[in-house]
Amino acid sequence: MKPPSHTQAYAALLVGALAVSTSAVFVKWSQAPSAVIAFYRLFFAVIIMTPFFFRRITELKHISRRDGLFSVCSGVLLAFHFILWFESLDYTSVASSVVLVTLQPLFAFAGGALFFRERLTSGAVGSAVLAIVGSLLISWGDFRISGAALYGDVLALSACAMVTAYWLFGQELRQRLSLMTYTYLVYGISAATLYAYAVLSGFSLTAYPPRDWLCFLGLAIIPTLFGHSVMNWAVKWVSASTVSMAILFEPVGASVLAYWLFGESIRPLQWIGGIFILTGIGLYLWEKNEKGTLTAQEGGRP
Repeated sequence: MKPPSHTQAYAALLVGALAVSTSAVFVKWSQAPSAVIAFYRLFFAVIIMTPFFFRRITELKHISRRDGLFSVCSGVLLAFHFILWFESLDYTSVASSVVLVTLQPLFAFAGGALFFRERLTSGAVGSAVLAIVGSLLISWGDFRISGAALYGDVLALSACAMVTAYWLFGQELRQRLSLMTYTYLVYGISAATLYAYAVLSGFSLTAYPPRDWLCFLGLAIIPTLFGHSVMNWAVKWVSASTVSMAILFEPVGASVLAYWLFGESIRPLQWIGGIFILTGIGLYLWEKNEKGTLTAQEGGRP
């Protein structure tokens, strides 16, 4: 297959970033419990992917026991990431929640240092300090408003930790599994986990108005398939650091949509904290790219 031009690859990244930005909006629109929203997001995504997955179904026969276990861990982590993040949107603003979730690259940096003994550079430490200061500014501003908003921030940070572990498992698995097989398998495991969680929690899976069903379907199509899947396609042609930088547009897009659709204003401490966080993450990814430690081969956002 002829590789796309740089313009086409970057255009795909822009489309993906804009699509992912809609996720928080769909969650805010729905009145369903977080676990139910997350379940239908992944369930509908799996349904849509099924006809395309049949072309690679034989790959399942060659999955090792270790890769199967890692896939289960990845799916469960993704499930609880969505539960925690969607729940955070009930307590704090879209701007605070989405900005805090974008701390994921720095959580990955901490995980790499802790589990893989990656060397900490002064630049990485400085980037982490900037991002931590930013998250403290946002949390302090929300604490002054209400304890509930601060609780929402804690949920968002916990969701960030969950998705970081998900990416770490995925980075390992993507060395051996194709994108379609990995995402289909993990989305299916995650949907099953969310189904069990929703049933055990006593949540209804059917008693929702048409708007909620449209939100479920919208989450599956726009931020999941047109967001993550498009970015996963682009990572074959551009570096992983470029993809990670594109994800930083999510807080901007989500905040603009929240202002336009819900009238959520962005407070001064949110502006300042968000700038600190995005600057810290941007500097960290730039340093990694300069040293060549992030490559398209390494990239797989699963």
